[in-house]
Amino acid sequence: WLADEAVALGEPRAYLDIEAVLAAAKKTGATAVHPGYGFLAENPLFAEACAQAGIVFIGPSAEAMRAFADKRAARELAVKHGVPVIPGAEKCDSPERAREIAETIGYPVLLKAAAGGGGKGMRKVQSPEEIEGAFESASREATASFSDGRLLLEKYIYPARHIEVQILGDGKKAIALGERECSLQRRYQKVLEEAPSVSISDETRSGLFESATRLVEVVGYAGAGTVEFLVGPDGSHYFLEVNTRLQVEHPVTEMVTGLDLVKCQIEIAHGGELPEVPLPRGHAIEARLNAEDAYNGYLPQSGPVLMLDWPKWPGVRIDSGIVEGGEVSAHYDSMIAKVIVWGEDREAARRKLVAALSNTTLLGIRTNQSFLIDVLEKPFFADGDTFTTTLEENTWSAPEVPEHIQALGESMAASGGRSASQTGSGKVDKFSPWEGLGEFRMGR
Repeated sequence: WLADEAVALGEPRAYLDIEAVLAAAKKTGATAVHPGYGFLAENPLFAEACAQAGIVFIGPSAEAMRAFADKRAARELAVKHGVPVIPGAEKCDSPERAREIAETIGYPVLLKAAAGGGGKGMRKVQSPEEIEGAFESASREATASFSDGRLLLEKYIYPARHIEVQILGDGKKAIALGERECSLQRRYQKVLEEAPSVSISDETRSGLFESATRLVEVVGYAGAGTVEFLVGPDGSHYFLEVNTRLQVEHPVTEMVTGLDLVKCQIEIAHGGELPEVPLPRGHAIEARLNAEDAYNGYLPQSGPVLMLDWPKWPGVRIDSGIVEGGEVSAHYDSMIAKVIVWGEDREAARRKLVAALSNTTLLGIRTNQSFLIDVLEKPFFADGDTFTTTLEENTWSAPEVPEHIQALGESMAASGGRSASQTGSGKVDKFSPWEGLGEFRMGR
């Protein structure tokens, strides 16, 4: 809708095809490529291919990407430059070695894929008896997901908060634009994100900013990036990883700083200067609206979008990839939209997000809409008492669907997306003049 021209690359995996993307850029006369936050966004080969084709890649250099792409190498870099890391080992190449390290640092521990993220290739181990099975399982999943079965091992921090720092770099200097609280997760995937974090002290915040900027400056980082940390119960912070791209949750930082991070990325990629660091104002929260059955193992869902209506309110931003009458495919990530709100304080933002989700109409596919409202209304969220294990430590029961909503959904599914009120009987009248007019919009 906002593009002057769009080029469809074809089947789903085509969006990972470097040559296809560059061909589309050349076809449209594009002089720069913004990779978004998926597909080729963190692929150094794509950044190099853009440079060879004379196209500006709006992101960090291939060298900076490679410095953080491998978790082992990133952890070694952090240790070298005095950035705190979780007790453990960068190299853990056998169950025997894993058992040896775990005995030294104490159980429980985490086995993690060296070459990837998103919770894939990650296993929590409680005792020596679990090591061998967990090691083989994690390595097998890492190989399937990233074509690399190497693992590292770290102490399991509990209870822990997941705090990340938004940075911008110009290749020499880096600035921190604030932190985001991303502790509420399911299967190591974020569910709700907010800025600023109300759970950390100013001392911890300063430490996070200093560690984040120091780490990216040593590799000459240019563009937007996110440095992720765990924060322990005593306020100590530990480096996790660097995402060398724009994050899904970047809008919450934009809403509290007033900065357009994509604009900043474009300006930096074309030789512009870093912006002044603004003082944060108010509070922002983002909810990831996913096509999944959150009350049944978060099973992904697909199908038609029969009805869609978003709240159009001040302080509410919708970033969506769906339209009414469209289809949610099984080929891509289950996230179909983000609902982001801003409020004068955290409680105002929380209430606004509950209202925005409650006033969102999305029929045709099952989503986590009710689950998000459920979480936002829990006392632990209202109190800011959120940790990486909070969701899994609570029980969740699906709410009863009101009869009138269920009847409407069944009626629309049977009538191809038209409500019973359009036909008076729940059936489509093929002789109606409204059926032959096609799509149109009043007042346009």
